[in-house]
Amino acid sequence: MKRKSAVNRVLLALAGIVLLGTGLLLLAGGFDLYRRRRITPPDGWPLTTPRGVLLDDADRTRWVDEGWWWPAVIAVLALVVLLALWWLLAQLRRTHPGPVSVGADPLEGVELGESALGDALAADVRHLPGVDQARVRMTGSSHHPEAHFDLTLTPDAEPGPLLQALCDGPLERARQSTGRPLPARARLRVSPHKAHRAA
Repeated sequence: MKRKSAVNRVLLALAGIVLLGTGLLLLAGGFDLYRRRRITPPDGWPLTTPRGVLLDDADRTRWVDEGWWWPAVIAVLALVVLLALWWLLAQLRRTHPGPVSVGADPLEGVELGESALGDALAADVRHLPGVDQARVRMTGSSHHPEAHFDLTLTPDAEPGPLLQALCDGPLERARQSTGRPLPARARLRVSPHKAHRAA
């Protein structure tokens, strides 16, 4: 799982737990479930009756006369807003490189689309012995693209020599063509085959 996806799931799970707990608390008090089910809530537990409030007048006005109260409230709210904006911008940031400029000092107007580079790499890899199917997905930025190979090997293929051929052949040619280091990851699997019957 990607780091960005894992962080999103954790944050969404935490937000969901908080909202679910708050909603259940409101429903329990609103439907007077504590009295109906003869449940005794802990001391100071809010919203235990249909007319209960989350914060009573004493709690809401306790710190209003203190000089630090309003600056602290504004600072906390501003921090929450900034964190929410940062999270939103992180979701909108591209995870695909887009057009990849060609060469260390790119020629004016010469760019290679990410799908074109991925398709060219996949077509080149399919010519390697032992490769049944190949797909390539490009990630990263336009200045630091990364190649992710998804390779299906024939049953008699040897992964070690195949990976060496991948590095020395298609990857090296792509690096020379783009002028980029082009780090890569490969996921290998073997194509299903029928068992041979012994005579």
